Amino acid sequence: MKVTGQASHAGLDFQKGVNAILELARQIEKISGFTDLKKGLTVNVGIVGGGSRVNVVPAEAAAQVDVRIARMKDAAGIERKMRSLRPFNRKCKVEVTGGLNRPPMERTAGVAALYAKAVEIARGLGWKLGEAAVGGGSDGNFTAGMGIPTLDGLGGVGDGAHAVHEHIVISELPRRAALVAGLIEAV
Repeated sequence: MKVTGQASHAGLDFQKGVNAILELARQIEKISGFTDLKKGLTVNVGIVGGGSRVNVVPAEAAAQVDVRIARMKDAAGIERKMRSLRPFNRKCKVEVTGGLNRPPMERTAGVAALYAKAVEIARGLGWKLGEAAVGGGSDGNFTAGMGIPTLDGLGGVGDGAHAVHEHIVISELPRRAALVAGLIEAV
């Protein structure tokens, strides 16, 4: 999302300026409200920038927005909402670019069958394999979007994804490798 306003001196000509950062802040508040956790739809503004100097009413501001959907049927609706955004301040211009770059990994009959096979293999290795659906993004989204049964998250076990305390549990790696090897042999 890019917002264009009008630069001016923050002291000398404040009233002649149109603050793009302020407009972007209002847009961020609005699009954050598009999140619907029950539907598996999240809207995250992850990178924000704007302005040129502290004494200048900022003429430009931009945000990078990550949207995740759990079902492909929700793509058109969130796309429409994002594209229909209009400036709160009519002196600003709001431009939304980009779009869906990964289809969601939906649970299909093929995915359920592959998961059942993974559960059976894990049981044979002496452990219980859990199941989860998260708003992740990987190459698996592309294969799943093509209708190929796909499981993701079979790698390292740990905690804190993308946080300071992110880590994997090394002792879990052999068990996970055995599961993947069993799936390769079975399929």
